[in-house]
Amino acid sequence: AIRYLSKRHQERVQLIGDMLLQEDFDLVLLQEVWSERDYSNLKAKLGGCYPFSHYFRSGVIGSGLCVFSRFAILDTLLYQYSLNGYPYMLQHGDWFCGKSIGLIIIKISGIVFNIYVTHLHAEYCREKDAYLPHRLVQAWELAQFIRHTSKAADVVLLGGDLNMHPEDVGIRLLRGWTGLRDAFTEAMHFEGCEDGCTLIPNNCFTVKTELLPFPLGIRIDYILYKAVSSFMVKCEELKTTTGTAPGMDIPFSDHEAVMATLHIRRQGQAVGANLGTAEPMLADVVTEARTEVGVGLRAAQRQRYSTGRMAVLALLLLLLQAVAALGVLTGLAAGKPFPTLSFSLLAFLAIVVLLLATGLHLFHTIEVKMLQGTEEQMRMALRVLQERP
Repeated sequence: AIRYLSKRHQERVQLIGDMLLQEDFDLVLLQEVWSERDYSNLKAKLGGCYPFSHYFRSGVIGSGLCVFSRFAILDTLLYQYSLNGYPYMLQHGDWFCGKSIGLIIIKISGIVFNIYVTHLHAEYCREKDAYLPHRLVQAWELAQFIRHTSKAADVVLLGGDLNMHPEDVGIRLLRGWTGLRDAFTEAMHFEGCEDGCTLIPNNCFTVKTELLPFPLGIRIDYILYKAVSSFMVKCEELKTTTGTAPGMDIPFSDHEAVMATLHIRRQGQAVGANLGTAEPMLADVVTEARTEVGVGLRAAQRQRYSTGRMAVLALLLLLLQAVAALGVLTGLAAGKPFPTLSFSLLAFLAIVVLLLATGLHLFHTIEVKMLQGTEEQMRMALRVLQERP
């Protein structure tokens, strides 16, 4: 369905493939490739330039994550976020994507690279961001996943649509907890959209109303990196696309592409990977994130209570109907006409409400547990930070 809902879909996929062939990158990280047929078409087209690739599968319609590489992929790993929106928010659809973190490991000239690609839950409304707790849980899980899987790597690289502004608490938490550096702020030379924005108003595929407070657009797509061992990484150049594809009347995507040239060299001594190297006030950031997760936790608890109460009421209604039906069968209501149609419709409605309410109650119970678990992890992390000299 994605192939038919997206405007000028196949034309844009073709343009993306042509661009990747022309640029001849070492590594390409893509998000929102929801159709595996699109991935297969890109793989067939790019195979001569990017002989190695991987598609990360998850969720109902797929994670949308894939990687193309000029270098052999030694290993892969997928982690699906524990929280990812709500199944009943059909107009947003994030829950059905199974949004995840994809990891590939490659080796270039003896240097081991851990490459991460991800796509976090969208914001939709900045003034009333109902998904902020879920996105913070994702940012925390992303940071934890990178920390615990990158210990054997020499260089760590993260690319993707993080759906967060550079000053947002989720970005500060991610960078502070992992020590990752932002290619935009570190780049020696930048070329592209002003302020590095990747969602801009003059893109014909963007929702203009969401960008009204931001006349230049917003920067929500990132390339983050760090050296883990005895290497140093510098971003020599960073570029973004700037609207329509060359010679065309449409852009490649609703987001501008981000392209980085990184210079890596060996140092004489190992570089430490201590917490807080990128965020001196990391304890304050963790506290702020934990507070927002706590807000989401209380909201989820209220939803769990409401859906549980609705399920109980629907069950009581069914029991009352069962008693009434039993009364008819035993002759207690003999001589009186029984409204069979109304009774059946009411019973059907009660069963539907019971099933929906029970399903939502189970979903919000899981949501509560995941939020509680993240809040507890943040509490322990905060204690460790506060005890550090």
